[in-house]
Amino acid sequence: MAAACSSLSTILKTPFSTPLSSLKFSPKPHQNSSFQLPTAISRREFLNGFSVALLPLAISSPSPPSLAKEIEVGSYLPPSPTDPSFVLFTATPKDTPALRAGNVQPYKFILPPTWKQMRVANILSGNYCQPKCAEPWVEVKFEDEKQGKIQVVASPLIRLTNKPNARIEDIGSPEKLIASLGPFVTGNTLDPDELVETSIEKRGDQTYYKYVLETPYALTGSHNLAKATAKGSTVVLFVASANDKQWQSSEKTLQAILDSFEV
Repeated sequence: MAAACSSLSTILKTPFSTPLSSLKFSPKPHQNSSFQLPTAISRREFLNGFSVALLPLAISSPSPPSLAKEIEVGSYLPPSPTDPSFVLFTATPKDTPALRAGNVQPYKFILPPTWKQMRVANILSGNYCQPKCAEPWVEVKFEDEKQGKIQVVASPLIRLTNKPNARIEDIGSPEKLIASLGPFVTGNTLDPDELVETSIEKRGDQTYYKYVLETPYALTGSHNLAKATAKGSTVVLFVASANDKQWQSSEKTLQAILDSFEV
């Protein structure tokens, strides 16, 4: 019995590392089976030990991916009340870690029904650093291979100004803001010459800075439209991007999507 228990202990401590040749098997009389478990260890004991050995593998399995659907948004989003050829996306706390943490105010925008919501990697979503992130993070991403892509990027207000609950005007001019957030529009760098146009939009008490950028070296695409506002402790940046081929057919669509963005 002591020898059998010692063998079982070795198996449990070093799963899969003990060679089968080290286990002694003896045939049962009057059966065709070529081997059986050591008589001092029942099958139940052996299987229980085997399950315990596998338990760390089950515990260490990766967490489930983001809830992004990666199916056409027209299959689950409601039609836009202002234009039924689009659907309306309204972000809720179930959509992003920052909304669940209360770091971002809900936002909404319209999309063509053929677009798909894409998964945001955990390291980019800010999930690991909520509720106090020091660097900008990606809230949501949507894409259509024929028309382009959009993303919502959130930046801690403290990164841009020391004034709590600042309005976007308190941060500075549209040019000053895009100089700080430009890399999050392009995916790499932003040259001042790539900024083609800026404008200011008022919606009630909320002010938005809007941008048109021609960015031939951007990772996001050679054409970028952006819109930014500040609310609470966060600056929210909306970006619509396209390559040259996409831009030819979807410029008006991307502009409509950008115009609809509201926090």
